[in-house]
Amino acid sequence: MADIDIERDGSVLEIRFNRPDKRNSVTNAMYKSLIEALQLLEGDDDLAVGLLTGEGSDFCAGNDIGDFVAPRDEPLAAGALISLLPGVTKPLVAGVRGRAIGIGATILLHCDLVYVGTDADLRFPFIDLGVVPEAASTRLLPRLAGRVRSAQALLLGRPLTATQAVEWGIANEAVDPEQVRATALDAARTLASKPPMALAATKALLRGDTELLAQRIATELAVFEEMLTGPEFAAAADRFLNRR
Repeated sequence: MADIDIERDGSVLEIRFNRPDKRNSVTNAMYKSLIEALQLLEGDDDLAVGLLTGEGSDFCAGNDIGDFVAPRDEPLAAGALISLLPGVTKPLVAGVRGRAIGIGATILLHCDLVYVGTDADLRFPFIDLGVVPEAASTRLLPRLAGRVRSAQALLLGRPLTATQAVEWGIANEAVDPEQVRATALDAARTLASKPPMALAATKALLRGDTELLAQRIATELAVFEEMLTGPEFAAAADRFLNRR
């Protein structure tokens, strides 16, 4: 899979961002690989839990802007991945160190357990990029952290520390960065050892109405795609690419 590694550990499927030289920023090919990995997790009865990790010192720095704006003969796969998330019935665990930006942050809102390194840096920079938040983050983040804190993260775009991520209910625990993967893997293995039907049913009850999440995702994506063709995103992308 393109810059996405998958590894089985018993009933745990580890899905690892593996583009550390680019801070694990996500290309269209990587989105396709992530979709395939989640479909594998859902379709294989021998797999019980998904584990999301990142190679190197960062979890995921969001979209690769250069790849995102490049001409292509096929649709962007980002929307397809995001639309898939509410339908994942098996638990997702994340181990996050360093940067978790954009989709690298919003995907955590769909995880059942999240462990962050003390070096974690979570950011939701959508407005600064001339677009809107995605992955139902305008619904999930207020549910976890409240409206006022969500406005700080989504409107002001201020970064969150590991301590804030735990306090806001985004993460379960902050640990030494070198222990992030081991801590998350241990939790994933513990989940995988439990009765799978009861586990999936409890996740579903905790999640609530997935149709509401799907509707919010569709609404966000419609606005997001409209703003991709607008002047604010064009100016932000130009500034970002010229800065690089």
